[in-house]
Amino acid sequence: MSPPPNSPLVPSLGVLLALMVQNVGAAVAKSLFPLVGVEGMTALRVGLSAVILIAVCRPWRGHRLRAGGLDVLVYGFSLGLMNLLIYSAFQYIPIGIAVAIEVTGPLAVVLFSSRRAVDFLWLALTVAGLSLLLPIEQASAALDPRGLALAFGSAACWAVYIVFGKRLSARLPSGEAVALGMAVAALLTVPIGIGAAGTLLFAPHVLALGAAVALLSSVLPYLVEMAALARLPRKVFGILVSSAPAIAALAGFAVLGERLTLTQWLAIACVMAASAGSTAFSARPRS
Repeated sequence: MSPPPNSPLVPSLGVLLALMVQNVGAAVAKSLFPLVGVEGMTALRVGLSAVILIAVCRPWRGHRLRAGGLDVLVYGFSLGLMNLLIYSAFQYIPIGIAVAIEVTGPLAVVLFSSRRAVDFLWLALTVAGLSLLLPIEQASAALDPRGLALAFGSAACWAVYIVFGKRLSARLPSGEAVALGMAVAALLTVPIGIGAAGTLLFAPHVLALGAAVALLSSVLPYLVEMAALARLPRKVFGILVSSAPAIAALAGFAVLGERLTLTQWLAIACVMAASAGSTAFSARPRS
């Protein structure tokens, strides 16, 4: 028996599948760091994603490229730096922990824009989760402070990306905005990647691996999520996305053999609960 046409089941499964694919792509990218380095891998992912998205979305058709020039630049720059920082964090700490810290970026945007008393609960859960990850106790001593700092930097970039993405969405269709933002991100990351990895980036087998990461980490998740957003309430979508840290941790274990401690899993659960709760309550109308 198939689900009814307006059932949220299929798009919900699509979002979860997109998250799985995205984080498997991140794990595969980390496994390729010894080949081209962090900068080279970031350049491949962002650069090839930009080429594919521009070809698919064709942002020049709308003749609105001047509508939000500064917003596009900030949006794209934050996107490129976010990718560079999170990949750099993957060098030092497990993927699941890095993604849990990165999720605090959009969570901070929600909390700072809300005035509900219940938001103090989500803030407390976030602080509790992060305190379990920071290297101030024996259980977290194995986490490299460099990885934590880079992940927090990526979280800050994600917050900027959301703020300027929302501003840009009022001027451009979402497909055009993301394609243009990815193009700007490529202008930042590709020269850095070429400077670090040199002509190795253009070897056929490296380009093929980079294209696979770009499809897994950016293009396919973006297209699936855009289709799901059209059929899912914003609250449901946000709650599903809140599962990203756990999915990332599982991908890190499956692809890279990364094992987390019970304390680290508890920290991830706290951040996920805060993200899901803030999304669910922020989507409710004010009484």
